[in-house]
Amino acid sequence: MIACGLDFGTSNSAIGVARDRTAALAPIEASNTLMPSAVFFDYEAKGRVLFGNEAISAYVGQTEGRLMRALKSILGSPLIDEETSLGSRKVALREVVEIFIRRLKHKAEAFAGQEITTVVHGRPVRFVDDDDKADARAQEVLEAIARRAGFRDVAFVYEPIAAAHHYERTVEREELALIADIGGGTSDFSIVRVGPRRRERADRGQDVLATAGVRVGGTDFDTALSLAAVMPLLGLGTRLVEKNLPMPNAPYHELATWATINFAYTYKNERELAELAALAGEPAKVKRLLAVVRQRLGHRLAFAVEDAKIALSAEERAEVPLAFLEAGLAIAATRVDFDQAIEARMDRLHRTASACIAAAGVTPAAIDTIFLTGGSSRVPAVRAAIGRAAPSARLAAPLTGGSDLLSVALGLTEMAGIVT
Repeated sequence: MIACGLDFGTSNSAIGVARDRTAALAPIEASNTLMPSAVFFDYEAKGRVLFGNEAISAYVGQTEGRLMRALKSILGSPLIDEETSLGSRKVALREVVEIFIRRLKHKAEAFAGQEITTVVHGRPVRFVDDDDKADARAQEVLEAIARRAGFRDVAFVYEPIAAAHHYERTVEREELALIADIGGGTSDFSIVRVGPRRRERADRGQDVLATAGVRVGGTDFDTALSLAAVMPLLGLGTRLVEKNLPMPNAPYHELATWATINFAYTYKNERELAELAALAGEPAKVKRLLAVVRQRLGHRLAFAVEDAKIALSAEERAEVPLAFLEAGLAIAATRVDFDQAIEARMDRLHRTASACIAAAGVTPAAIDTIFLTGGSSRVPAVRAAIGRAAPSARLAAPLTGGSDLLSVALGLTEMAGIVT
């Protein structure tokens, strides 16, 4: 029997194949086992759909079309029931998710050399904060999408549990571990007893002491950095001459949020922004905002901010180049400013990690190790916020070879091997 482990992520995705109790990740983009969760509908070549880095390259190269990214983040929101315009037609957003999932399945089957109908599917601990019905509905939607893509047997596993399963293969002694999976759209935690003797047990239910999750992730950090550093160049925080009113915030938040960028591209928005530019106290800035909408540059803006965020994980200062919008335009972002922009979100991460420890019925001092995974775990403020939840614990993170982006996928695939 053959099965796969599927990590459909907000920013990146991977899929692995389990057969004869061996697990391996499938190459899904050339030889790469990880690719951006991005889909591009090419208007110039009617009907052509591109995925991953190829999708992003087509968009950046100004091919006429529509880029969709951060697809997972719409699962827990009303946006999943919306449609997006693709040229002259409209497509349901859940259909876009299905197209992407089907692509991953096809790549896994090409790697395996046969059809795969069984999947161990990762999911965050919480799709939606403080709403159990909406959270359950998000999983139901994702399961229905997986079945329409061709999977018949679908099992869900919390992503931090999958990461714990993979991490356990590296430990040499028994530990009580806080697993922190900081992804693009959500942050998930589990308290798990791991060890060489425990990993051979078939039933690990008693080893998982607690789980917790919060809808905070890397795309939220992008939004915060964009609003703090970039959107003021486009008029955020300025005022209208008439009645000295502030510029409306809504257009800036829409363009600063990956999942809603495409919704900004309407003739109604263009008309309203043109009217606002005529009334603006700083019209040159608002005209930049209008240009972003007219020229469909929202994703270019978001990619520039994302690159700066990544750079600020290693450097104290990073430039956000905006020459694609206006010759010579750029802004310097600092880690201090970034940390201030995401401070409230760091408090939520700290509180969620602490609540997970408390729910496990142990003290912070009892945690031996904090295992950090997920691309956003590289952000220094994230590491510090989670570290404060268990100050005496050893920090462990797979920071080599991009494996911090693959821990969940590897764990899901290894767990798929158990069901086969």
